[in-house]
Amino acid sequence: MIRVGVIGVGNIARSHLKAYMEFADQCEVVALCDIFPKHAEEKQAQLGLPPVPVYESHCDMLAHEKLDVVSICTPPNTHAGIAIDCLNAGVNVIVEKPMAPSLEECDAMMAAQRASGKLLSVVHQNRFRDDMAVVKAAVDSGLLGHITHMQVNSSWWRGRSYYDLWWRGTWASEGGGCTLNHAVHHIDLTLWLAGCPQSVTAVLANTAHDNSEVEDLSIAILELDRGLAEITASVVDHGEEQSIVIHGEKARVSQPWKVVAETSQPNGFPTPGGDPELVAKIEAVAAAHVPLTHQGHPGLIGDVLAALREGRPPAVTGEDGRAAVEVITAIYESGQERRTVELPLSPDDPYYKAGNLAALAHHFYEKENSVEDLGGFMLVEGSPDPAQRP
Repeated sequence: MIRVGVIGVGNIARSHLKAYMEFADQCEVVALCDIFPKHAEEKQAQLGLPPVPVYESHCDMLAHEKLDVVSICTPPNTHAGIAIDCLNAGVNVIVEKPMAPSLEECDAMMAAQRASGKLLSVVHQNRFRDDMAVVKAAVDSGLLGHITHMQVNSSWWRGRSYYDLWWRGTWASEGGGCTLNHAVHHIDLTLWLAGCPQSVTAVLANTAHDNSEVEDLSIAILELDRGLAEITASVVDHGEEQSIVIHGEKARVSQPWKVVAETSQPNGFPTPGGDPELVAKIEAVAAAHVPLTHQGHPGLIGDVLAALREGRPPAVTGEDGRAAVEVITAIYESGQERRTVELPLSPDDPYYKAGNLAALAHHFYEKENSVEDLGGFMLVEGSPDPAQRP
């Protein structure tokens, strides 16, 4: 039986705990850790977990518990230190997105993983969705041709009080705004589908949250091998209508699912009806998809548990988590410096090092309030079901 600890028992920990409960025949949660122990105790009661020890310090938990894997669900600026401590203690790690606020911290985490020989996985759970798996299969089929244009909308809406929570709304503690903490999933999907870009040009803004230092809107253009990807990251979009549209040289697919394949008349204008045979081939690829047994967090955590049993790397690795952080870092650097940023970023880039973004970043506004907890519930990204807060 795989012994699990969860560090940080706030909102997103609920998704981890429920996922582990789906694999009760393979693992058991044996310890919880939170700087506010009452959160952990309340979460145990809400989910019907058996009573387990609750620690205020992850170091105490590592000292007193024999663990096989931990989920790290703490604020982003704590991820690296906790993950490195766990890996050095011989414990496998699942760390919530974003992997860390800086590339320097990501590289330190990966170095600890290599030295320990343990597993490090970053939570990009949207790869474990049937709709995204279908889009991925269509792209990988080659039927679209090379990607010419991607339109990625990471559209969310958050009220002003969202940034009153103690760790949100500052460059130092949150590590950034919606680009880092919301669009990280869509940026990961962009890289999964299209590969790493060559350069990034971006604009940052804070349009509706005057109690926050960080951006609530960014628009970035990524230069791909033979095309462009535009990524909008927002917490000011009413309706939260998210989408990924991929235009290839021969056809377009998108999520929500749609297929279009244009053909050209002699004058260059589209032929009425396009290419129905190509559309049918792409639809056949979609129809051949076998539904995933587990989606979202259960899909990712189930894969990690299987990877531990089988002695293989997880489907989402530290390298994957770092790649998303590198693009986000480039977006911040481009937006702050008002210039195009070439990739990859080198260790001597001023935005590579931990703490430098917080030192260099423009404050749109100053954070006004800092509260321990907020009422209401959250919607888990990628899921329509509300996860109730304690």
